[in-house]
Amino acid sequence: MMPTEHSQYHSPVADPGHVVKSSPVMIDGVALNGPTLDVSAAEGFIQQSMAIIMEDAVRKATNVREKVCEWRSPEQLKELLDLELKDGGEAQSKILQRCRDAIRYSVKTTHPRFFNQLYAGMEPYSMVGSFIIEAIKPSLYTYEVAPVFTLMEEAVLKKMMEFLGWEEGGDGIFNPGGSVSNMYAMNVARFHHCPDIKELGLSAVPRLVMFTSQECHYSISKAAAFLGIGTKNVYVVPSDKRGKMIPAALEEQIKKAKNEGAEPFMVNATAGTTVLGAFDPIEEIADICEKYNLWLHVDACWGGAALLSKKHRHLLKGIHRANSVAWNPHKMLMACLQCCAFMVRDKTGLLQRCHSARASYLFQQDKFYDVSYDTGDKSIQCSRKPDAFKFWLMWKALGTSELERRVDRAFAMARYLAQEIKKREGFRLLMEPEYANVCFWYIPPSLRNMPESPEFWQKLHTVGPAVKERMMKKGSMMVSYQPHGDKVNFFRMIIISPQASREDMDFVLDEIDRLGQDL
Repeated sequence: MMPTEHSQYHSPVADPGHVVKSSPVMIDGVALNGPTLDVSAAEGFIQQSMAIIMEDAVRKATNVREKVCEWRSPEQLKELLDLELKDGGEAQSKILQRCRDAIRYSVKTTHPRFFNQLYAGMEPYSMVGSFIIEAIKPSLYTYEVAPVFTLMEEAVLKKMMEFLGWEEGGDGIFNPGGSVSNMYAMNVARFHHCPDIKELGLSAVPRLVMFTSQECHYSISKAAAFLGIGTKNVYVVPSDKRGKMIPAALEEQIKKAKNEGAEPFMVNATAGTTVLGAFDPIEEIADICEKYNLWLHVDACWGGAALLSKKHRHLLKGIHRANSVAWNPHKMLMACLQCCAFMVRDKTGLLQRCHSARASYLFQQDKFYDVSYDTGDKSIQCSRKPDAFKFWLMWKALGTSELERRVDRAFAMARYLAQEIKKREGFRLLMEPEYANVCFWYIPPSLRNMPESPEFWQKLHTVGPAVKERMMKKGSMMVSYQPHGDKVNFFRMIIISPQASREDMDFVLDEIDRLGQDL
């Protein structure tokens, strides 16, 4: 076993070769001399674990000939994993097997045929960054405990702001998830509108309302509920057929809210919607925000990566006018989860003033270094992982030009898949893709000659869930499906990973046809 008790110890200040012997010191029946961890045994366990990770979680998990998942029901999985925690520890060999089992029965999101979410693929440099972070266990609140990563976060945010077009810079922070970034945006926008709310609370403000499109991420309504704004004070603006917010409808909603006696304070625009991959017209929305003096936040968690592409950055035209932006490098750019930036076009310390609690045990003002590098008081968290390092390391390794090529390739692969869908009998595009979301129906042979009546759409609605169940149980691939508005269930392919090839696109269509032939 790794834990041991020593009656002798090495003095940290004495000659390293000199062992100081002393009598055991006992407090409450506990011997305190020496460490209780056998470092040599710990290193051995880590080395054996890394061998398993390399074989099972890296090599096999990214092999197109291996399964994407080993599906088991919750009841079966509970039995296989033996989840109960007990008084006694287990042998190291058993723990290593538990590592293998955890990997075996997990979904391999790094597999070339995982197209289910807005993240995918293996990014080796970012993965190594994650390993380093876990090995040295830093927390990013003060420079004194995380000097390297404090400077790296600053450098990454500065570079991302350059792509936003914020020539004078701004401020920002990495945080755990785009949902949290959107919550930050709402809180900072409200504080900017009503600074007294921080001390006096909701009783100090009028009825505040914000605006977002019907295609926005659900985190907007969650943030409104969490912050006490209220979901009914989130005015939903209609979108056009492609899923883009209609600016004229936004202005109508603003006028309506003002006539009701409410006080508008914020508009949320989306750059890359979750289902359709739509980009709201930021420039036109910014004009309206300026007219009514509203904070403009752009949720570019998914679509922000297009800024790195000279061919496609026009999709975010006007983003330089945003007051705040959320952008997740762990999505299209493939940094390891989680890696999410929230940025504000403000250099007056707004983020700090909004969230600061001035904890005297962390943020002492009489430290021996420049305390402006103690960035933790800008955050709603205390402990915070240095997620920017995972992005910094891969950006250093690949360079901006390779990141741009990856983005352009994902766009091109989406176009290829859309073209193939249009050629194949039994497949129908929902719409031409604007981004890397490709949405389509599969119509099995039994429905192909049926009139498009309510009965047809009712039957088609059952096809997606049935095919998804079969692909999961077979383990051949993972593709998402969902209904949307008045549209019955359709497949949504998300194309990100440079591991995915044209052959994989063909395989997806062939496999869906194989799995759904008899439906």
